[in-house]
Amino acid sequence: MQPAMLRVVDNIRKELESSSWKGTYKEVTAPIPGYHLCLTRLGYQVEIDVWELCYKVCFQKYEPIQHIFSQDDEGKYKVEIDTRLLDDFGEIDWQLLESKAQQSVRQAFATLPA
Repeated sequence: MQPAMLRVVDNIRKELESSSWKGTYKEVTAPIPGYHLCLTRLGYQVEIDVWELCYKVCFQKYEPIQHIFSQDDEGKYKVEIDTRLLDDFGEIDWQLLESKAQQSVRQAFATLPA
């Protein structure tokens, strides 16, 4: 997951360089520990869960979870690892990882208010 996080954060940096949005990060502890990208522009404020972007890179057909977990949710959210990211020797396919990270970040920025 660490290589995905590094590629996602670098692609966020690249998007912010050419965007009118200003971004900062904040650490969150609930409901799941992680980091949020906090974007602001012209009175808009948007928070994006950085781990959710990483999950889109690492898993196949991943859709962000839209509600808070409860104990009853056990086993409800099954994901499939995108095994194309690793070769037969367990080495990372860096080009595919970069491509998926770019796509995940660009899609997040494309859904921001105009």
